[in-house]
Amino acid sequence: MVARTAPEAFVIEGGKPLNGRIRTAGNKNAALPLLAATLLADEPVTLTNVPRIRDVETMIDLIAGLGASAEWTGQNEVRVDAEGLSSHEIDAALAERIRASFLLAGPLLARLGRASVPPPGGDVIGRRRLDPHLHALERLGATIEVGSRYEMRADGLQAQPIFLDEASVMATENTIMAAALTPGQTTIGNAACEPHVQDLCRFLVSLGAEIEGVGSNLLTIRGVERLRGGEWPICPEHIEVGSFIGLAAVTNSDLTIEGVDPRDLTSILLNFARLGIHVELGDDWLRVPPNQELVIQNDLGDQIPKIEDGPWPAFPADLTSIVVAVATQAWGTLLVFEKMFENRLFFVDKLVSMGAKIIVCDPHRVVITGPSRLFGQRLTSPDIRAGMAMLIAALCAEGRSTIGNVGEIDRGYERIDERLRALGAEIERVDA
Repeated sequence: MVARTAPEAFVIEGGKPLNGRIRTAGNKNAALPLLAATLLADEPVTLTNVPRIRDVETMIDLIAGLGASAEWTGQNEVRVDAEGLSSHEIDAALAERIRASFLLAGPLLARLGRASVPPPGGDVIGRRRLDPHLHALERLGATIEVGSRYEMRADGLQAQPIFLDEASVMATENTIMAAALTPGQTTIGNAACEPHVQDLCRFLVSLGAEIEGVGSNLLTIRGVERLRGGEWPICPEHIEVGSFIGLAAVTNSDLTIEGVDPRDLTSILLNFARLGIHVELGDDWLRVPPNQELVIQNDLGDQIPKIEDGPWPAFPADLTSIVVAVATQAWGTLLVFEKMFENRLFFVDKLVSMGAKIIVCDPHRVVITGPSRLFGQRLTSPDIRAGMAMLIAALCAEGRSTIGNVGEIDRGYERIDERLRALGAEIERVDA
């Protein structure tokens, strides 16, 4: 990836169907914890199918700043050698860019017995608690002083039963990584079990870790003395698959998505079907046929239906923004209930400016009535998923749209403008 520093924008000419095949990138939310977990191995580790996006670049820089060797060895391949790991202080300027910087706490405590972690950055989509991380690491024996940084020490971690007060993905991942080298048996109750958490567990097992209950909300980790090196392919990005399904449906495109894992799509396809979107699903591919009539399926008694997010295997929170954009093009009325983040739906005023009929009930709920005729507008992306929702709206709108702050979209979608152009989209990247 070429480093970009100047602000950039996308210029999109909407109203044109797309056609062709697109390959799913590696899962962003798997790549970040797996990169952190490479610090646990005492031999080199190679990760393949790594999405070449800004958040991954930042994590690689963070790891290198701790003394480990981390470098791209291919377009989507990264090699990490943690032999030189020497520093426990995480760079504050880099940590401000991504929330996943906090995932380095568990590996550093396990390897060095210390971690100095600045407050993490990431999307501004509401309060995102660090409490489950701290409680779990303290339970394992770490002492934590909270000031301008989180200063953590552990004179030997100790295995313990842990119950998370919320099914936090990153807290689950941090605890798994800390426990992997901690003698004894650690159990994690109310563990998150999203596809990327499962990928982290299976990756660690491939290096010699002992983890049971993968895919459930009760994990058992038996600490081992060492983790060896190895090679691992990052799992496919199911959020990107969902984004492409929505994009294809509202632009009346004929789109085949390659490299998918059908096991990750059950709740996604179920909820898109409620909007009238039907797909053809193969072993590792998915096709969205053209000429579908998008009609929202009412609940029994002709009641207004609701799509709501929740911990896996419920509908993913990262797709609620996408569903809002898609619902603007479907016949009927839909309530979207975003339970997890109170700021995620605040971007809908941008869709309203394009002509969408949306009522904001409160920070967590919006009601969409469609279909609406959308018109091109000047927009700004506040976060990764809202940016993709705006891009979807712009591609089906009449006329030209300009989306600023596309660095946010780049954080989660690899070369999205190039990949969409290959399908026939009229999208250009320009200096803002």
